[in-house]
Amino acid sequence: MSDADGDRAEWNFPAEANAVRTARHAVRETLRAWELDRAVGDVTVLLVSELVTNSLRYASGPIGVRLVRPRPVGADPAHPPALLVEVSDPLPDPPTERAPGPEDEGGRGLGLVACTARRWGTRRGRTGKTVWFELALPGE
Repeated sequence: MSDADGDRAEWNFPAEANAVRTARHAVRETLRAWELDRAVGDVTVLLVSELVTNSLRYASGPIGVRLVRPRPVGADPAHPPALLVEVSDPLPDPPTERAPGPEDEGGRGLGLVACTARRWGTRRGRTGKTVWFELALPGE
């Protein structure tokens, strides 16, 4: 279930245990094809894994993952290049960032997104929500 046209790639995964692994693989392969795997591959895969895991934990419907690759527009310091990543699910409630204790096994996903991404946020859709983040890219 992929729609990859060079500037955008998007998938929908059923809310099943293998969704995280499948999403990681799809994202890594797309970033490799776009020659972005060295720049942001590992961190993108980590953050997608965290957000898809959150969706699996709290939502029961399909999980969408979307990557948007910036088009080269020259060296514009006002708009440095960034990879946009979105993870959507049918649950309308926005996720809440919390401070996990040292012994907690979960609760670190949004904190990782917040401290790693250039920008991030959530938005409501007609049938759920999207958590998005941007990762800075080296100038192209």
